[in-house]
Amino acid sequence: MREELRSLPGDLPDLVGRHLVAAERALEEDDPDKAHEHTKVARRFAARIGVVREAAGIVAYRAGHFSEALSDLRAARRMTGSDAYLPVMADCERGLGRPERAIDLVRSPEAERLDRAGRIELTIVESGARRDLGQQDAAVITLQRLPELRDPQPKPWSARLAFAYADALADAGHQEAATDWFARAMAFDEDGETDAADRYAELTGAVIEDVEEDFEEDLDSEDDFDDAGAAEEGKLAEEEEEDAEALAEADDLLEPEAAETPEAPEPEAAASPEAVEPEAGEPVNTGEEEKPAEAETPGITPAFIEPDFGDVLEIETDESAQKRPKKNDE
Repeated sequence: MREELRSLPGDLPDLVGRHLVAAERALEEDDPDKAHEHTKVARRFAARIGVVREAAGIVAYRAGHFSEALSDLRAARRMTGSDAYLPVMADCERGLGRPERAIDLVRSPEAERLDRAGRIELTIVESGARRDLGQQDAAVITLQRLPELRDPQPKPWSARLAFAYADALADAGHQEAATDWFARAMAFDEDGETDAADRYAELTGAVIEDVEEDFEEDLDSEDDFDDAGAAEEGKLAEEEEEDAEALAEADDLLEPEAAETPEAPEPEAAASPEAVEPEAGEPVNTGEEEKPAEAETPGITPAFIEPDFGDVLEIETDESAQKRPKKNDE
C-alpha cells in the first residue's frame, strides 16, 4: 500500500494513509459509518490509487452504501486487475435488489479465476440470490454441492458456510435440520462472525450466555481492571484525537483559500447623522454547509444461507446444467 501511496504529491501519502488506518480502526470498533467518513476523504485525495478504491468499496459495503461500493470496487478492479472482490460485488447487486445480476457475476468467466475461498464466498452469495428469487430449494442445493460443507475441520469459511446452509434450510422449511446446522455454525464461530447463536436460540428457546466474559472478569483483580480501563481510555482518547486531526487537516486542504482583496480607502467625509447602523441581531450568511450524503437504503439486506445432510436434495443433472443459458458479466 505504501508503494502505491508514494506516487501522491507532497504530504498526501501521510494524510491518505492516516485516514485508511483510522477507517480500519473504526471497523474494528464496529463503527462502519465513521470508517466511511475516513475512506471518503482518502478517496477524494487519491481516487486513482487502486488500494484506496478497494478500501473505499469495502467500507461502503460494510456501511450499507451498496451503489457506492459497487462503483468503487469496479474501479479498483480496472486499476488492479484483481477479481478478489467479485463476491462482494455480487452481494452489492443483491443489496440493490438485483439478484439476477448477482447470478450473472457468479456465472462469469472471471469467477473461475478465484481461489477456493473466493469460490466458496461466491457460492454463498449465489445461494442468497436464489432465495431472493424465491428459489428456496435451489438455494439449499447450491450449497450442498460444496464438499467443504461436510468438512469437520474448522476453516476460515466454516462458520459462514454452515450458517448460510442453516439459514437456507430454515427458509426452505427444514426447521429441525436448520437447528442442527445453526449449532454447528456456533461451534465454528469462535469470533462471533455470524448470528448463529441468536438463530439457534430462536429455534430452540434456549438462552445463550456469554460465559467467556464472566470467566475473564473473575480472573482479573479490581486493580488490574482499573489500570486496564485507564490505559484503554487513554488509548481511545489518543485515537480520537488523531482521527479529528486527520479530518481537520483534510478539511483545510479541501477548502479553497479565500482571496484577500484589500479595501480601497474611503475619502474622508463628515459623518452623516442619517447613517444607518446594521442591527446587532442581524444574522450573517457564512455560506452553505455541505450536506452529508444520505446512506442509501438497500432493498435487500445481504444474507448468507445453508441446509442438512440427512435431507440432501437431488443435484441438478449434467443435462439440465448444460441447457441453462450462460450470461456474461456486464
